[in-house]
Amino acid sequence: MFNNNNKTILVTGCAGFIGSNFVPYFLEKYQNYNLVNLDLLTYAGDLENLKECENNPKYKFIKGDICNRELIEFIFTEYDIQGIIHFAAESHVDNSIKNPGVFVQTNVNGTYTLVDVAKRYWIDKPFVYKEKYQNCRFHHISTDEVYGTLSEDPNDLFTENTPYSPNSPYSASKASSDMIIRAYHETFGLNTVITNCSNNYGPKQHDEKLIPTIIRNALKGNPIPIYGDGKNIRDWLYVLDHCKGIDLVYHNGKTGETYNIGGRNERTNLQIVNRICEILDKEIPKDKSYKELIRFVEDRAGHDRRYAIDASKLENELGWKADENFDTGIVKTIEWYLNKYGIKQ
Repeated sequence: MFNNNNKTILVTGCAGFIGSNFVPYFLEKYQNYNLVNLDLLTYAGDLENLKECENNPKYKFIKGDICNRELIEFIFTEYDIQGIIHFAAESHVDNSIKNPGVFVQTNVNGTYTLVDVAKRYWIDKPFVYKEKYQNCRFHHISTDEVYGTLSEDPNDLFTENTPYSPNSPYSASKASSDMIIRAYHETFGLNTVITNCSNNYGPKQHDEKLIPTIIRNALKGNPIPIYGDGKNIRDWLYVLDHCKGIDLVYHNGKTGETYNIGGRNERTNLQIVNRICEILDKEIPKDKSYKELIRFVEDRAGHDRRYAIDASKLENELGWKADENFDTGIVKTIEWYLNKYGIKQ
């Protein structure tokens, strides 16, 4: 059993990419927390991602659905939950185009279930917390995609005040969940924070995402598919830098506030694929350059042209700074995948 002197935080979806980087980081940094990880283990979640934590006495995994209210209520009561960091979400845009209903169910209804149970467990009446739960906080992890798309002007950046304008079923479902969290703060006085991050990359990312897809296909000698003209721009954030930002906001962010977390590392998809191919040409050379595997494919429906985040608020108010730039982070990422595929030890 957990150490009863510790506070217990419920983390959701931590068998997925970002959460499975966050849990070991958080457990190592803090001795005074227990973590309960609730994850449904859909295709994107894998307990292999948390191998290093499974015997940690401050960690417990529960398989279950964030939409299951009875289960959430049981977890709150059984473990006396005193904080939530909510990662769990359907997040792959292509899948949201094929099957939007799943995204609405998990991202909207699941978030509502979690925040409503938290409110009932921690709060007596609007703006009056129960004595024992004065500092309990709900931290909602969101995305920059809720803001829509940007022009190609490098000075045009998403800030916390950018109006929401989601363009895919995925981003619409995340925007909806953000609004639910906001409403529970404004209406009930729930202690909430929201972080909206740019594109993450690094160890443990699911194979379907852009960077793992490029690495995997290159190593197999398969065509590397790039949507449209390859000039869509994203701001890339190394996953451990994101985890450090979440930690800072959870502990020090102002209640009711939103903080954008971005890497200040804008790249086109074509720049990404070329850089990865150049590194692989050096690390695992073949007869021909991996760049010859690049193939342009039909563009994704509703494909936003550019995302880029202004993280000034987080940097100035809470002192956050990314430790990795794209050139250092991508080398670490490729090394991790080469080890994963048994190509380098």
